[in-house]
Amino acid sequence: MIETLLKNFSPENNITIWLIAAFVLAFLIAFQTFPTILYVAKEKHLMDEPDSRSVHSDKTPTLGGIGIFVGLIVVMTIVGAFLNTKVLLLVMGGLTILFFLGLKDDLTVLSARKKFMGQLLAAGLLIVFTDTRIIGFSKILDIDVLPYWISVGFTLFVYVLIINAYNLIDGVDGLAGTIALSVSGIFVYFFVNSNELSLATIAIALCGCLLAFLRLNFSKKSKLFMGDTGSMIVGFLLAFFTISFINMAQLDSSSAYYKASPALAFALLFYPLIDTLRIFFIRIVIHKTSPFKADKNHIHHRFIRSGYSHLMTTVLISSINVIIIGIAFNLLHLNLNTQIIFLLLYGSALYTLPFLIRKITVN
Repeated sequence: MIETLLKNFSPENNITIWLIAAFVLAFLIAFQTFPTILYVAKEKHLMDEPDSRSVHSDKTPTLGGIGIFVGLIVVMTIVGAFLNTKVLLLVMGGLTILFFLGLKDDLTVLSARKKFMGQLLAAGLLIVFTDTRIIGFSKILDIDVLPYWISVGFTLFVYVLIINAYNLIDGVDGLAGTIALSVSGIFVYFFVNSNELSLATIAIALCGCLLAFLRLNFSKKSKLFMGDTGSMIVGFLLAFFTISFINMAQLDSSSAYYKASPALAFALLFYPLIDTLRIFFIRIVIHKTSPFKADKNHIHHRFIRSGYSHLMTTVLISSINVIIIGIAFNLLHLNLNTQIIFLLLYGSALYTLPFLIRKITVN
């Protein structure tokens, strides 16, 4: 009976059931894995020690990325027989590389150079063997199609940028997880509409893992951080989703996002990207220090200093990011350069608004 069901079952004809099953499976696996991680971390004293940069005061386990990784890998392994095995295996390979690098960084210390090389390797596997890359700039600054090797180099840069930008926003309870959850949900919508069920399955599985993680990330008694392990694998997937979305849109001239995909991708990841750009400007131009020197000048740190709680900071930043995405969807009819200029203007204005409201309220 089971053999007959497996032979006759087609995910493409049962998309809703398939995606719900992938989501529930990922959620349950991660949900059951996290308590074990918490127990081992506390028993073996694998905790994050608060320092001058920390916005928390208690020792906290930072191995949440293990649960996210386990949930993703199990789901992709189980569904692999029904979907694009090549893509799934390459994604799993990239995730595994970053998982072990992140785990070493969480448990001991890993140099920035080794992390950078690992990110290039993981990204390179997908670019070379699936040819999923940013083909051109879609007429941004009048640049259209890029030569192959420049396209590969630029795509590698985008991978590294998104992975590290996402890592930098992991500084407030629930922020990184909530941003990734909302963005991954939108990518599910994109991939389903493009008939890319393999990518939609990975994205919905990530949603399930993140939802299970957020329960503990927001907890006061059993708090758990995703650590570098989690931020690197989640950032890697967000980069993969972003580049896949742009690639599909650029190859399909009939797509509604044919000329607008770069602007939409920027809108989806507006907060981590604009925060990274801002923090690099502050470090290089104002403080004249290394752009990689850690500090507490991130936008979410400013929210905390202004008097917002961790929860309110996460709610405000995540909500603004969703509003920015909504506005971007309504500007698809405009020229791409105009969309990006408007995005920078209204995005920056929206993130300035809470500080003005807070100032007026306090006064």
